[in-house]
Amino acid sequence: MDASEIQHRISELVEKEQSLRDAPAGENPEERLEQLRRVEEQLDQCWDLLRQRRARLDAGEDPDEATLRPVGEVEGYKQ
Repeated sequence: MDASEIQHRISELVEKEQSLRDAPAGENPEERLEQLRRVEEQLDQCWDLLRQRRARLDAGEDPDEATLRPVGEVEGYKQ
């Protein structure tokens, strides 16, 4: 996935996240919260992948060697 594809995916996920947050509670709020959690994890992975690509490019390395890291690894980062 190149940078523009990642950015497009991030835009899609942000829209999905917003629609989940704006949706009425409905019959199954636990399911909506689970969907929201999955979307947030995917967003974190995409942002991480984009940062990896940019860092590799800045270092003169091949950005295509950046890899999608597991959710547990990405979620464990200290900010």
